[in-house]
Amino acid sequence: MIPTLQELGLDTLSPADRLALAEALWDSVHETQAGEPIDPAVRAELERRAALSEADPSRGVSWEAVRAAARARWAK
Repeated sequence: MIPTLQELGLDTLSPADRLALAEALWDSVHETQAGEPIDPAVRAELERRAALSEADPSRGVSWEAVRAAARARWAK
């Protein structure tokens, strides 16, 4: 069973620190799985989204904007 935030003592971290930890965990998963093959259905969806983004870049939101909005939301 996966330990809870309370069992790990992570519930005492500030929202900003928990977001930073979540980002670090996400990055560590990416690093571990970077060499793994991508499921064909997932690859097709990624390619579809990339094509949409290239066709109309104004539709997208930068990662920086998404992260800033999330941090602002959780800092309240």
